[in-house]
This record gives sequence, structure tokens and C-alpha cells, in this order.
Amino acid sequence: MQTADMGMKVKFLQGFSHKVRIQILECIKQEEKTVSQIVNELNGNQSNISQHLACLKGCGLIVGRQEGKYVFYSLRNQHVRDLLDMFDVVLEEVENDVACCENHIV
Repeated sequence: MQTADMGMKVKFLQGFSHKVRIQILECIKQEEKTVSQIVNELNGNQSNISQHLACLKGCGLIVGRQEGKYVFYSLRNQHVRDLLDMFDVVLEEVENDVACCENHIV
């Protein structure tokens, strides 16, 4: 893999590297939601959630659809949904190792 490709992959994976971003992705996995709905479900604050939504949108993982004064956020496509499901499958297989891992930052 070329260095440029590796850099792009790392940048893409950063979209998954924060707890709040994963919570947002899981929150909108089944249906689109507004910022207010996401904030309420995650018990977060609007500014913080909006920053993470911008990151997820910038990474190409989510899209926003304007309807009147509201923006509805959803996963970009079925591939992103499948990737989230695959994370769950792999995590189930390696969760004991992950629990013992001392080399990662939480």
C-alpha cells in the first residue's frame, strides 16, 4: 500500500476513534435523526455533538439532509452500516484480548 493510501486510511479510521462518534453512529444506524434527537439520546451537549457530526461528515461516514430548519443525519450508505456490524462481530471474537490490552488510549 502506498504511503498516501495509508494516510487516507488512517484519516478515515479516525472517524471511529472517539467514543462520542461511535455513539452517534450507533444512534443513527437504523434511522436518520436531527441534532436535537441525537443530543437527547446521548445526553450530550449540542456544541460537542455538532463538532463530532462535522468530523463524521468530513470523513464521509454520514450525510445530512435539510428539511425546513432541520438537518437529518444518517449513515452514508449500507456499507457503513455493514462496517459497524462487522466491528461488533470482530470485537466479540477478540474482546478478551482488547480487555487485557494496555497499549491503547481510552
